[in-house]
Amino acid sequence: MQQSILITPSAGLDLQEDHDTRSTTLLGFWIYLMSDCILFAALFATYVVLSNAVAGGQTGRELFDLPYALVETFLLLVSSFTCGLATLAIPRGSKGGVVAWLAVTFLLGFAFIGMELYEFHGLIADGAGPDSSAFLTGFFTLVGTHGLHVTAGLVWVTVLMVLVVRNGLTETNETRLMCFSLFWHFLDIVWVGVFTTVYLWGVM
Repeated sequence: MQQSILITPSAGLDLQEDHDTRSTTLLGFWIYLMSDCILFAALFATYVVLSNAVAGGQTGRELFDLPYALVETFLLLVSSFTCGLATLAIPRGSKGGVVAWLAVTFLLGFAFIGMELYEFHGLIADGAGPDSSAFLTGFFTLVGTHGLHVTAGLVWVTVLMVLVVRNGLTETNETRLMCFSLFWHFLDIVWVGVFTTVYLWGVM
């Protein structure tokens, strides 16, 4: 009985420390996302200012394929949904469910990046590269920065799948999954802004 009394406060302290660590990690990650918001806000503002500086070249109406961009948008929106399903599998303790939905998220994100690279290749092949005009410099910088973030997310989700398979749904892995989910949904929101500002507005 005495041994039990001695262990219980220690266990409670450990739980409190785990909770504090997770809260600190999530707070730090929110601060990172806010800094990324500032980055993308600056890129959006720059693109808007440069959107008419085509140097006598092709405009967004001539270059952009709206249905193609819609498919890209659909892929990223669905990947955000599957990422949410992976998060919902955590409380159930379903390691297989988490890994499966993360794998689907990876495939959708990979398809998105593939389409984006194909679009960039087509534009450059048509002589509409980032050095063609200030407008295209702003376009490639904004869309490319988002693409780099998605690529980083694909690396991250791959590492997460390996960690979950190897170690299971530990406290640390759950915190990592929550941070990744925030990151991926953030990229989804940014892309909606890109689609609206760059593609939808560009073809009007």
